[in-house]
Amino acid sequence: MPTAETRPTFLLVHGAWHRPTCWEPLQDALAAEGWQSRTVALPSGGPQSTPSAGMYADAEEISAQLRQIPGPVVVVGHSYGGFPVTQAAGDHPNVTRLVYLAAYVPAEGEYTRGMHGVPQTDDLEGSAPGLGDTRNVLYQDLTDEQAERAIAQLVEQSKRSFHEPITQAAWRTVPSTYVFCEEDRALQPAMQEKMAARTGHVERIARSHSPFLSAPAELASLLGRIASSQD
Repeated sequence: MPTAETRPTFLLVHGAWHRPTCWEPLQDALAAEGWQSRTVALPSGGPQSTPSAGMYADAEEISAQLRQIPGPVVVVGHSYGGFPVTQAAGDHPNVTRLVYLAAYVPAEGEYTRGMHGVPQTDDLEGSAPGLGDTRNVLYQDLTDEQAERAIAQLVEQSKRSFHEPITQAAWRTVPSTYVFCEEDRALQPAMQEKMAARTGHVERIARSHSPFLSAPAELASLLGRIASSQD
């Protein structure tokens, strides 16, 4: 069991179309349990994104954040965030565990769209299309007010980020846990099962794709148990 002095810091890595503000309820819940957390703003999304900002740029930003955090770090990647986390985290000895939260766990050569059967393309300019019925795909277990607030914070996502393949897989060398969201409508159960099989440990939560908004206290407690585990 880590002491207050040796507890790792959580680095929270958001998914596509999101910004770090999505983590605020979870950060408050983690702080209430005595955990420190930081976030990273992936350059592939948001008003500052450019066609050149893809998955590799996101991985570089994660690496920059990891270099600034003293002591051990548990990296939590949500959804698409699993890609740049997988690319970046293996290069940093202070990373003690990866947590894939309803996330992709890619192997070398895999890219986001390719995992859904979309062939590679040379046209990587511009933004990727959104998810359509966002309310029911991402936020079905939020109240209408919560969902409206979350949807209002969504941003554009670069097409390039979904087509750049992984060149190194951190989960091969860093202890990893998969948090399976059983009511997820964005990353379907069959896909999550495939991803979870690549990690060393699996936890399950009866929530949607976005438990950091729908159940922040429950998720904070689960992350605390994961970070404290010696498995």
